[in-house]
Amino acid sequence: MMLLWHMHQPFYKDLAENLYTMPWVRLHGVKDYYGMVSMLSEFPSVRVTVNMVPSLVAQLLDYGQGKAREAEFETVCKPAADLTPEERSHLLEIAFQLNWENLLNRYARFKELHDRVRNTEATQAARFFTTQDLLDLQVLSQLAWFDEIYLAEDPEIRNLVSKQRGYSEDDKSIICRKQIEIINKILEVCKELDSKGQIELSTSPFYHPILPLLCDTNIAAESHPGVRLPRRPFRHPEDARAQLRAAAEFHEQVFGRRPRGLWPSEGSVSDEVLAMAAAEGFKWAATDEGVLGRSLQIDFQRQPDGTTASGRELYRPHRFEAGGNSITLFFRDHQISDLIGFVYSRMEPQAAAADLHHRIRAAGRSTGDRPAVISIILDGENAWEFFPRNGRDFLKSFYYRVASDPEIRMLTASEALEVIEPGKLTHVVPGSWINANFDVWIGADEDNRAWDLLSDARDFFAREYRNPKLDPAQVRLAEQELWIAEGSDWCWWYGPEHSSAHDAEFDLLFRKHLSNIYRLLGGSPPDELAVPIKRLKGRATHVPPTALIEPCIDGLVTNYFEWLGAGVYVPDYRSGSMHGGARILDALYYGHGASALFLRLDLSEEFLRENPTFEVRVRTDEPDSARLHAIVSNNALGLVQFWKGTEHLLVPLATGTQVQAAFHRIFELRLDYGLLGVTATDRVRLQVSLWVDELPVQVIPQDDLLTLELAEEPVVW
Repeated sequence: MMLLWHMHQPFYKDLAENLYTMPWVRLHGVKDYYGMVSMLSEFPSVRVTVNMVPSLVAQLLDYGQGKAREAEFETVCKPAADLTPEERSHLLEIAFQLNWENLLNRYARFKELHDRVRNTEATQAARFFTTQDLLDLQVLSQLAWFDEIYLAEDPEIRNLVSKQRGYSEDDKSIICRKQIEIINKILEVCKELDSKGQIELSTSPFYHPILPLLCDTNIAAESHPGVRLPRRPFRHPEDARAQLRAAAEFHEQVFGRRPRGLWPSEGSVSDEVLAMAAAEGFKWAATDEGVLGRSLQIDFQRQPDGTTASGRELYRPHRFEAGGNSITLFFRDHQISDLIGFVYSRMEPQAAAADLHHRIRAAGRSTGDRPAVISIILDGENAWEFFPRNGRDFLKSFYYRVASDPEIRMLTASEALEVIEPGKLTHVVPGSWINANFDVWIGADEDNRAWDLLSDARDFFAREYRNPKLDPAQVRLAEQELWIAEGSDWCWWYGPEHSSAHDAEFDLLFRKHLSNIYRLLGGSPPDELAVPIKRLKGRATHVPPTALIEPCIDGLVTNYFEWLGAGVYVPDYRSGSMHGGARILDALYYGHGASALFLRLDLSEEFLRENPTFEVRVRTDEPDSARLHAIVSNNALGLVQFWKGTEHLLVPLATGTQVQAAFHRIFELRLDYGLLGVTATDRVRLQVSLWVDELPVQVIPQDDLLTLELAEEPVVW
């Protein structure tokens, strides 16, 4: 059998700001990657394949070398007595984002602290936490993620486990130091066991893109006829090849040898991708049984005795030849792989291991007297927090059973190629490990909008990257941001298939990567990047206008009555805002009078204190699209620009012009109907966004536009 553990996390680093926006590389590095490889030393005859995605390896190197700036890690490691009220609330929000049953509940004090905040808003609960409570929470929230080997064998960590409560700042410094120690050991143990031949290290395209879709998004229609596609095709096979080539070169740089094998992101393959991989020197790749079944037009039904119909095809590799090169494909046993990932966590570990062992033996009988190569491929990190003791009892029991069975050999992928004569394929139906198509990443409105925004950014890059006035280092960063935005992880969370508590953060990070492409190449990100792609279930307060208004545009609340009758929109910050939950805008007021539209933004004191320079953008889409950009610099209103279609105006701010804008404590704006090209009988739809450093931080409303019916005078009944 060939077992492949796929190690991957999204790329959480904002290259322009040199900041990690989420902690999951660090936490899974502490909990999973080291132990998953190191534990194999107990079973010398067990050989596995470990797929290390280059973008994960790059992030691990950042953490190990002390280069990773991550706000959550800084909050955890900061002296508890020095935490600001905002940091205290943030700590209570992040500390409990883990599996409660298997990770949190193993420490009574951690559970006790969690029970105190379980039904309370973090800001309120933080007021009742003592410094010692916060210190215990800092330590335990990290200790819960620690590798089982360290929990059992490291004297300093064992001492912290036995202490349970009353931790000191010195104890916390151990926790923070040990995390970096574990992360540094991950690549060391991978390289060591790879050199010994107990594991084979393979790779994926650098930032984990869906290669067939990079080559041509229209290919999605071959595996799913009738799928809805983006407004125009994305066709950049040169990017797919570049990400493959960069992955192989980086892998060789880090691990000392060029990878022979490739796990195409999400098992996504096509004829063009396989020919490309073969030309780049890869000897083997892998995908799902569904792709093989559709390519050969056969089914792999499981029989009552555990064997698999057409198992003679499923349980052997297949060689694909193109352009004088060849690459051999493994096809994962979908059922067995998914049992490990999604089912065995609910069983007693030894019973689950016994069931897995039994199923592998039964599957092996599917080929008669011919040797069977059973390919089991799945994530190497995400499932384990749902298992007791991080899945180690299950894995060790399984490895022991297989190592003790003379009829089963666990081989690396390259070793498995020598076991059996491969079949031959002249064509593969393009698809992934999920339903042998690409529906998770394309077709839904959110997915297609993401592809459209990516296409626009890719076109901008193509136009600008040769500009001799640009800094070559900035161009290289922009190219990396483009590759990152091409990754599979963003569209994994768009569409109806998947959701998490971090949808808003993932959405913002994707749009920041796209915005960075424009910024790094000297452009201004388009207003569309301010608008969230993911439809969030917010609970904003919205009261439509009730009367005509004619406020004085001076940046001050001149009197209580001037905005009376305006519509009011108050964002909801409980369901995840565009900028990590920070309160940016207290309220937006909007309305119209006899000849103009009016807007007022009440910005929070915290936002103004931290951002003396920002930009207000307003866009309308009916009857003619128009947009206004107003820059506030050092707390004073500066440049104001207006576009109607392609017409561009620099706007003087004198009283009586068609545009009036002012900012002191609030931002106020008047837009004349004549400038917008509307009359008092039209309808106007508008949206407002706030930008800092050319990055969107807030949009109002998030998923629609505010509508003003100019012909209807608002009336209060």
